[in-house]
Amino acid sequence: MTYTVNCSILLTELPLLERPAAAKAAGFDAVEFWWPFSTSVPLDHEVDAFIAAIRDAGVQLTGLNFNAGDMPNGDRGLVSWPARGKEFRDNLAVVVGIGRELGTKGFNALYGNRIDGVDPAAQDAVAIENLAAAAEAVAAIGGTVLVEPVSGAERYPLRTAVQALDVIDHVRTSTGTRNLALLADFYHLAVNGDDVPQVIEEHAASFGHIQIADAPGRGAPGTGSLPIDAWIARSQELGYSGYIGLEYKAPIETAFAWAAEAVAAAR
Repeated sequence: MTYTVNCSILLTELPLLERPAAAKAAGFDAVEFWWPFSTSVPLDHEVDAFIAAIRDAGVQLTGLNFNAGDMPNGDRGLVSWPARGKEFRDNLAVVVGIGRELGTKGFNALYGNRIDGVDPAAQDAVAIENLAAAAEAVAAIGGTVLVEPVSGAERYPLRTAVQALDVIDHVRTSTGTRNLALLADFYHLAVNGDDVPQVIEEHAASFGHIQIADAPGRGAPGTGSLPIDAWIARSQELGYSGYIGLEYKAPIETAFAWAAEAVAAAR
């Protein structure tokens, strides 16, 4: 199994730039991050330090989010936020620059919450334009824009795989852009009530990325009741060959105990 550690939700007891090395020390060769800066266009030395932390750790940066706003305070993306369209567009060049330096191919564009006083149709129109622009930007480095259903944010309009796939299809048909794909986070889909086995049967071969956490609780695999191993195995049987993103909450002391136990059992 090829796992990639999401260092924005795991290893958070450490400073951000120390987390890639900690993931490597735990036995992993790949990491992914939400947007690791406070602004869409960080200072050059901030970007350089982030790139150096990845390289010095000897890990691959497999995925990176576009700036999604103030996540701790409830923002869930800028893609469909008309008033912040320029901020999203300004972010594209920085994301592409990091991706080019580190060989990153997956770029998660969180759709954004519904905004009070703004017509949802207007938001959706902005989203189509921004997703197409993002896809065009990352195409220059062989990248794919990922569209993700999310749980825990009532005003976030993409909650099921079908809703995200409808957005992807709309971008493709209206702009001709092809390099967009579903980010299938099994935790988000499950807690939103989606039929995860059906999603896998119908779409696994075209998943852009898989992320996992158990439910309830968004903990490590084995802490809840989701059949994560079976879902991953079936996705791979149907053609998914990418990384499995570890995007769950766990203290650093026990964050990867389940993986060590699985390796021991296999022996």
